[in-house]
Amino acid sequence: MTFSDLKRKEVINVCDGRRMGGVCDILLDVESCRLDAIVVPGCISLWNFFSKSKNIVIPWNRIRKLGDDVILVDASGLCPR
Repeated sequence: MTFSDLKRKEVINVCDGRRMGGVCDILLDVESCRLDAIVVPGCISLWNFFSKSKNIVIPWNRIRKLGDDVILVDASGLCPR
């Protein structure tokens, strides 16, 4: 799977069914040639609407399923509601 393929997938949090957006970046371990994490856009709320939100890094061990159209992740505790 290429980075382009990952960018086309929607990331869904399995804990609450919330859409988190698409993959905007990835973190690679260059020495082992493994994917360490995916990065999705930060949470948007009324309080940080006008400020720049930080991206959310989802470690590989939190990815539950890579589907054809979606990536299911366990993002509990990564993005406050």
